[in-house]
Amino acid sequence: MNDHVKHCALPGRLVMVGFGSIGQGVLPLILRHIDIKPEQITIVTADERGHDEADYYHIKFVREPLTRENYRQILSPLLGKGDFLVNLSVDVSSTALVELCGALGALYIDTCIEPWAGGYTDPGLSLSLRSNYALREQALTLRQKRPGGATAVLTHGANPGLVSHFVKRALLNIAADTGRDVATPADRTGWATLARDLGVKVIHVAERDTQISSVPKRRGEFVNTWSIDGFVSEGSQPAELGWGSHEKTFPPDGIRHDFGCQAGIILARPGVTQRVRTWTPMEGPFHGFLITHSEAISIPDYLTLREGERVVYRPTAHYAYHPCDDAVKSIHEFAGKNFVQQETQRLLMKEIIDGVDELGVLLAGHEKGAYWYGSQLSIEEARQLVEFNSATSLQVCVAVLAGMVWAIENPERGIVEPDELDFERCLDICMPYLGPVVGAYTDWTPLQGRGTLFPEDLDHSDPWQFKNVRVV
Repeated sequence: MNDHVKHCALPGRLVMVGFGSIGQGVLPLILRHIDIKPEQITIVTADERGHDEADYYHIKFVREPLTRENYRQILSPLLGKGDFLVNLSVDVSSTALVELCGALGALYIDTCIEPWAGGYTDPGLSLSLRSNYALREQALTLRQKRPGGATAVLTHGANPGLVSHFVKRALLNIAADTGRDVATPADRTGWATLARDLGVKVIHVAERDTQISSVPKRRGEFVNTWSIDGFVSEGSQPAELGWGSHEKTFPPDGIRHDFGCQAGIILARPGVTQRVRTWTPMEGPFHGFLITHSEAISIPDYLTLREGERVVYRPTAHYAYHPCDDAVKSIHEFAGKNFVQQETQRLLMKEIIDGVDELGVLLAGHEKGAYWYGSQLSIEEARQLVEFNSATSLQVCVAVLAGMVWAIENPERGIVEPDELDFERCLDICMPYLGPVVGAYTDWTPLQGRGTLFPEDLDHSDPWQFKNVRVV
């Protein structure tokens, strides 16, 4: 265990925007693995959460919500060339912070692309413009304004982020296990060609969180193992997925975008109301929520092959998330109240008494059926590894650390997504903190056991059609 290895040094200043569960969880990792002094760090956040931890580490804590009107005034004096902004906030525009860091020459990282407050549910925006697809396209257009320059790593948490590296390792494992002698691809065309040649049709980010609390969920309370505001926001966005070239039937409620890369579609319903079938090694088959995430677009976009303008290969990709059981109850209550959030929030941390966050990628459709590769981190091991963490938060936090290290080592790469980082370097940093990291093959398909109770419109010629995966 490389507890005290300093992966790199940051001679400049570090500004953390937002200091909820992920900010509090990543701070000990930053101090452990990046050569930086507490006096170089400033926390800027909207509320008092984490103030005691900041005091524990003797770090400056500024309680000041960032808005469209004040963010430049507050952040500009704290950032310059060689400094680093770590954005772990909600309701603060990621693109605004990326632009500011680019102008100042500061490094940047976030775990998702956020709009300003209200952007996820703005009734003045179409469903398409409220999607992660649109937010990603908006962020990537900044490359045209600022090609190159200070590195800005977009969406590098557990997912999106770490799962893109899991996909690459899984592809190489499947290739080896099917007798293919392949070199590690050097670019996105090489990775897309490998995925196509292996016959990968779908990629699920399949996650099952079994952590339980000593205090059950109460009526009128939203309980979760990670950011409740973040979960509610993304769960209220339209369900979203990358749309594969093997799909035969377009969803009746599906909507294509009229701009951008065309790698994804949305469904005309909130993500927390749509479930999909998936599989993990510990849980087996289960239903997960089709929550919108940036990796559902970036991964299939990265793995697209074209002949001219025609797409000849792209996998279907989406998140399939079963949160902790108390969060499922919370979602049921939240949706039943017409998406009005409960008055009380409770972020599970100290009261977690058992459970595992099983997070990985399921690659299916190839000759060996389906292959899951990922982390099975328990609450017990997470607590032993890093203070101020649950299993869920640590998987995110160590990926933030890996993205920071890569950015410091590659400071002039401009705006990049997880799929464009060195996956082996990132996995090397993350592995000591992920618990058992396993790969498992399965003959499970979404058709297994179907059609015995009720008649269904299924495609038995190809189990990996989305119509078979979707729960209707």
